[in-house]
Amino acid sequence: MQSNPWRKAPEDLQERFADAAAGIDGMEQRQMFGYPAGFIGGNLTTSLHQESWIVRLANAELQGCLDAGWSAFEPMPGRPMRGYVALPEDVAADPDQARAWVERAAAYVRTLPPKVPKKSKATTA
Repeated sequence: MQSNPWRKAPEDLQERFADAAAGIDGMEQRQMFGYPAGFIGGNLTTSLHQESWIVRLANAELQGCLDAGWSAFEPMPGRPMRGYVALPEDVAADPDQARAWVERAAAYVRTLPPKVPKKSKATTA
């Protein structure tokens, strides 16, 4: 059996994440792939992945971040996750800046249609 190759997010980053996501209208905090994540209307809005903090942004804003030198979020090298950018370390380390970016992500995600839960593949007798 192969162990999970992903590292756990540092405790201090998890604490900053929980604080930044707390109290945002409509945000549900839960785990995704073992990492804290925030969802609005079933859409992933923000999450941690190893040492990275990611947010979902509209294409124009995301492109501006990439042009400013931010990194696209790639959970696996060469496999970017469209629509997501990783906060730079200095932004993620600043509670006010991190909260501001989570709020921007939340504002964008509220414009998206809610996700409809997929029907279970299990059949009932």
